[in-house]
Amino acid sequence: MKIAIAGTGYVGLSNAILLAQNHEVHAVDIIEEKVAMINNRKSPLVDKEIEEYLAEKPLNLTATTDGRSAYREADFVIISTPTNYDAKKNYFDTSSVESVIELVLEVNPKAVMVIKSTIPVGYTESICEKYHTERILFSPEFLREGQALKDNLYPSRIIVGVKAGNEEMKQAAETFAHLLQEGAIKEEIPTLFTNLTEAEAVKLFANTYLALRVAFFNELDTFAVMKGLDAGQIIEGIGLDPRIGTHYNNPSFGYGGYCLPKDTKQLLANYNNVPNDIMGAIVDANHTRKDFIAEQILEKEPKVVGIYRLAMKANSDNYRQSSVLGIMERIRAKGVAIVLYDPSLKTEMFENARVIENFEEFAKQSDVIVANRFDAMLEPVKEKVYTRDIYFRD
Repeated sequence: MKIAIAGTGYVGLSNAILLAQNHEVHAVDIIEEKVAMINNRKSPLVDKEIEEYLAEKPLNLTATTDGRSAYREADFVIISTPTNYDAKKNYFDTSSVESVIELVLEVNPKAVMVIKSTIPVGYTESICEKYHTERILFSPEFLREGQALKDNLYPSRIIVGVKAGNEEMKQAAETFAHLLQEGAIKEEIPTLFTNLTEAEAVKLFANTYLALRVAFFNELDTFAVMKGLDAGQIIEGIGLDPRIGTHYNNPSFGYGGYCLPKDTKQLLANYNNVPNDIMGAIVDANHTRKDFIAEQILEKEPKVVGIYRLAMKANSDNYRQSSVLGIMERIRAKGVAIVLYDPSLKTEMFENARVIENFEEFAKQSDVIVANRFDAMLEPVKEKVYTRDIYFRD
């Protein structure tokens, strides 16, 4: 089986490696540096399993910037290009997805396209109508930053959306699901075949529920701080209820990353003319939390605030839509100077803040060190650290 994958972010590269264990895979990206790294079996992303598999596993994987050539011979084309949320249009920017679809239809109209990019509810049906084709599936991904390949090797579930009534595409959906099962280590993977639009809705509702859970425990933490209570004891007590559980409960500065901010806003936009209270509150709660965190830091009256790493999570280099950026913006608006320590930054300045490479110098210059997640490096200066990280685990 020949498979082409458009985009080599976490979704695209982890799927490329998963499938290249058993099939010929061509991964397409517009960034030549990433293509060269993959072909040299170096990961352009921070992800333990991706790094290990590229270095150690026999993979039938080639990266290229030539999408036309990669798509021409492919049986399946997996589309995993970025779809950033456009706040002005209240809609994902799906132009990169459509560019791939147009090229595939030009060079290989018989290929089965599988959209894995996050898209609005109803998008795949509309795009099938726009391009007069039914050869498009939608398969949502449920991957964590820094653990994308692991989550493909041990998936919680596989979901493939297919246009109702099309038997040929139903068989293609079953074949694609088998490809994912074949590459996984986990056995007995729950697999669900749905209509196209229902599969899209699963993705957005799943991520919005996770954002809701983050927002809930953050507001619990805010209450505890304001009332002088121990948030950890409260969280532990309610988590012992098996219906609630002890997962996804560590307070933070807010939800961020690749998916949750944009997916919650897109789902809320899809609720236009549909009654709701909770969906809007989930989006608003993230702003409220960042306002509260910034106020707590400013109450310490620092002259210089040090930001320790921009990424939301440990073992990640992604800081897109990081809640830490929102904290920085609020602090800077009050005229407080900011310095940064983040080894992933290769510039002297970032967002008008000076980047300090040496940690000891960074700590010396910072009156308060702000860390969404605590780690061992901060231990010697913990009296300066402001964090709401209770469990020191993620």
